[in-house]
Amino acid sequence: MKKLLAPALLALAGLSLATPVAAQADFGSCLARLKPQAAAKGISGQAFDAATRGITPDLTILDLMNNQPEFKTAIWDYLSALVDDERVQDGRAAMQQWGRALAAAEARFGVDRHAIAGVWGVESNFGKDIGGRPLVQSLTTLVCYAPRRNEYFKGELMATLKIVQDGDINPANLRGSWAGAFGHTQFMPSTFQRLAVDGDGDGRRDIMNSVPDAVHSTANFLKKAGWVNGLPWGYEVRLPANFNPGLAGRKNKKPLSSWAAMGVRRVDGRPLEGNYSAGILIPAGVNGPAFVVTRNFDAVYSYNAAESYGLAIALLGDRLKGLPGIQAAWPTDDPPLSRAQRRELQTLLAARGYDIGEVDGKIGSKTREAIKDVERRIGLEPRGRPGGKVLQALRG
Repeated sequence: MKKLLAPALLALAGLSLATPVAAQADFGSCLARLKPQAAAKGISGQAFDAATRGITPDLTILDLMNNQPEFKTAIWDYLSALVDDERVQDGRAAMQQWGRALAAAEARFGVDRHAIAGVWGVESNFGKDIGGRPLVQSLTTLVCYAPRRNEYFKGELMATLKIVQDGDINPANLRGSWAGAFGHTQFMPSTFQRLAVDGDGDGRRDIMNSVPDAVHSTANFLKKAGWVNGLPWGYEVRLPANFNPGLAGRKNKKPLSSWAAMGVRRVDGRPLEGNYSAGILIPAGVNGPAFVVTRNFDAVYSYNAAESYGLAIALLGDRLKGLPGIQAAWPTDDPPLSRAQRRELQTLLAARGYDIGEVDGKIGSKTREAIKDVERRIGLEPRGRPGGKVLQALRG
């Protein structure tokens, strides 16, 4: 549920010049201004003081605002890291362990359990990567130092303080992403207030520590976003040679019969069948994989407002059902890497003396700088991209 911020809104001119002492003084003044605003929202002074006592600004968050992979990463790299064999295996294990909770959520809200599990897998790797940043610290930093998004983050901060005051979640455990998303399926605090539900019957809505609460809440979100029981999210298709790319787009929906009349077929050659409307996505252009997408894809899209993200959830859900992954080739001669291959790449870089930090499959700044050096040595443009050519060169 990380709310994506357009690059145009991320200008924070002059902030990097602030000294820590000045920043802390400004932060204290900002907190003082926030307290009466919180009171106007029904948050007691005692609750505000308890939640904010001793916190300091985390200015590293401001750098993270400019590095959102949904916008900066090639679609094939993005999907390869999120929907790989490792995540599918982990997802099947999680679905077996929590099968009753997922089945109950499906029955209660009419949302496919595999779609729910897809959200869970993409958002937190089935609870393994929930995020460790204290929400109150992150959100107060954003309120005080990201002025163009001040009202949005202020609303999320107030929702967080309300969560603490209401006692749904132990404040010591209220940790998540830099933008304030938290829990197994990474709800924003305001979304939690509107849509979180009790899934385990204990009277509380704890998406941090209760998988049933998290999957039921996610099913409720998707249902409210327009999910239609029994309707597919979409599937991969094969476009005719003369397909007009101007017709593509999630919102440009037509009856399946219209697409079929243009020569669109399923990727395996079967005809399109169904009495519903769909759009066509071509995330890498007409020379890459194409998909028909229904209103159920729109429901998934609304979770994070990025088509690459929506595809990751939908494709992971399909893989968890036992369906194959993407069949068409991406338009690149440098294949993307899975997380296991990224760890192999980091291991090989470290063996050659590069300082890449921890071998974890996550491509941070140190790994990218090392990759750039290898790219230069093998005659590639130094972009710091973890691709197949760099991995093959390191293997050699």
